[in-house]
Amino acid sequence: MTITSALARLIPVREASAHCDIPCGIYDPVSAKIAAQTVQKMVLRIESLDDAGDAASANTLSRYITVKEEHAELCKHELRVLWADYTWPGTDADDIAARFNAALKLASQCKQTVSMDNAEALVAAVDDIATVFWSTKGVEYSDPNASVRYGV
Repeated sequence: MTITSALARLIPVREASAHCDIPCGIYDPVSAKIAAQTVQKMVLRIESLDDAGDAASANTLSRYITVKEEHAELCKHELRVLWADYTWPGTDADDIAARFNAALKLASQCKQTVSMDNAEALVAAVDDIATVFWSTKGVEYSDPNASVRYGV
């Protein structure tokens, strides 16, 4: 028996999972924005995919869908962490909750559909949250690299 296994028997420890177990206090909505833009880009690629009906086209479509799904879920994760862990000083808790609820539902709709309207609304909702977030720090929000990051 090792010391570690002996201690584990004496002191049961549950595994914890969090954005930052310390907590670090470093928050930035940009990670949710990048995930939302990835969803938007995958919708664009899915909509423009040439349906040749062959295995290569099916494979490409499958990969685009997988990335869209993963990043919609990542966006939800990043938003939940920001909502739950940041203190949101000087804001109305009900207003913040409504903004996050709307954004989380949009991310779910992006998983359920292939809709550019939903994807654009998700990006806009994340930008809206980022605007409020940065205002709590006395900074005017802007994302000057958004269009370059998104690309053509």
